[in-house]
Amino acid sequence: MTINVPPRVFDLTPIPAVAGIGLKSEHFKDILKNKPKPLWFEVHTENYMSDGGPHHKRLTDIRNDYCLSFHGVSLSIGSGGPLNLSILERTKKLINRYEPSLVSEHLSWSVFEQTYFNDLLPLPYTEEALRMVIDHVNQTQNFLNRQILIENPSTYLQFVESTIPEHEFFNEIARKSGCGLLVDVNNLYVNGKNHKTNIEDWINGIDPQLVQEIHLAGHHVNKVDGQEILIDDHGSRVSEAVWDIYETALKHFGAVPSLIEWDTRLPAFDILKAEADKANSILTRLEEGDMRLA
Repeated sequence: MTINVPPRVFDLTPIPAVAGIGLKSEHFKDILKNKPKPLWFEVHTENYMSDGGPHHKRLTDIRNDYCLSFHGVSLSIGSGGPLNLSILERTKKLINRYEPSLVSEHLSWSVFEQTYFNDLLPLPYTEEALRMVIDHVNQTQNFLNRQILIENPSTYLQFVESTIPEHEFFNEIARKSGCGLLVDVNNLYVNGKNHKTNIEDWINGIDPQLVQEIHLAGHHVNKVDGQEILIDDHGSRVSEAVWDIYETALKHFGAVPSLIEWDTRLPAFDILKAEADKANSILTRLEEGDMRLA
């Protein structure tokens, strides 16, 4: 299979197959003082779209010692309307400034006309939606002059109009646009429980050549009318069930950079580092051959 990868404007330092942590300003001091290794950091792009300020100074200092990935939440790849050129321009400026090793976005929509929503909303998996997403990914990559990764969403409903299985939808996006895939295994678990779908079938259906990053996070369990509904809130430790899915994913995809996401009820940095250490121990077992590859 031939994948046409978009050109890159500079040589990038690849992120090794180790665990990273989502970067939060509350942890700047710990990171800059202790310089923990092995690590890399993911930045939410929208937090750094201003031109200056103390946050940029701290990010510059961290970039001197660590690889970065940029993870966007506002481009709205799945919207029916045109992409926001202002967001693309600011994203490109930020990418050129810090040269992150990876850039990613969600397969979701959050914009209707001039209204922006706080949620990353799902879209139906249809041929029409597939063509639109591929067009938006191509436009984004051509504008940024580099490859991006697309992340699978957490969802709380499914569309009756969907005719393409989600894993096939992602394979086609990547094959036809040259983008990579970011697999969020917590989202897989949340969706599997909420929709009663088979998680291993999803993982095994993804072309492993396309996967360049994995996300791990915690979730919250709600009960509504006696029924459990899982909410992807990034506010707790990774559950044991999600760690099991992570091992299953690594056996199929191989060792790839893996990120600990924790965005709400933020803990001390040592707790995040312990989660990253756990991911690294699993990655080490895989690379040493102690985990049997699928």
